[in-house]
Amino acid sequence: MADLFDLPEMSDPDPVRRAQIQMLKPLPKRFYKDVGITETEDGFAIRLDGASVRTPARNVLVVPSAALADIVADEWRGQTEVIDPALMPVTRLVNSALDGVARDPDVTFNDILAFAGTDLLCYRAAEPERLVERQRAQWDPILAWAAETFGARFILAEGVMHQAQPQQALAAFGQALGAFKAPLPLASLHVMTSLTGSALLPLAFAMGRLSAEEAWALAHLDEDWQIELWGPDEEAAHRRAHRWQDMAAAARAFDALDMR
Repeated sequence: MADLFDLPEMSDPDPVRRAQIQMLKPLPKRFYKDVGITETEDGFAIRLDGASVRTPARNVLVVPSAALADIVADEWRGQTEVIDPALMPVTRLVNSALDGVARDPDVTFNDILAFAGTDLLCYRAAEPERLVERQRAQWDPILAWAAETFGARFILAEGVMHQAQPQQALAAFGQALGAFKAPLPLASLHVMTSLTGSALLPLAFAMGRLSAEEAWALAHLDEDWQIELWGPDEEAAHRRAHRWQDMAAAARAFDALDMR
């Protein structure tokens, strides 16, 4: 059991790259018939033919909510002749939370905080005016929400030159993020932050200001502008679709924790 997800390619941040490498390796055969869930004193454990599922680090795969356990169990049920970790994004996220984030949540927390210091929403185009206006119309409301809701007032910059953010803004953001510092919600938000290039969008999702779909669209505002001008790129569209699958999985995992 421990070796099923102990695959270097499954840690690659690029979901397309993960899939490409995974195709080169033989997948383990499905060896179980029944997938069940057992409530324990630590939470809800996934069972395969009555035996505990373990993470690559040999931790028992236990989650705090029945809803999340159902999602993970369904991923195991969905495997047919072979077990393909690429098709089990929530299970991979839970493994990462239990084996990595839980050991030192501050590492993941500080990584998200670092994203807030260079947040996508704070870097604006100087031209053309239609793009400038679109960024203003769609991104400014999230910045205004952050200022009004938890007192984080961020500074805007044009282009890609680094703009240091006020320590008060980062401290306020960190205080708001602290409500989600348990390993599983933190792991979910970290995945979403890495995929969007924004820490504010996942936090807005976590606090109920945005849906996952809305956050994803806002993160791709500039890309969609380019598509409108020059048309779609098939490879980029394929990569984006794969990344959305990971985004949606992280959102499902977070929602299943019922933290709002």
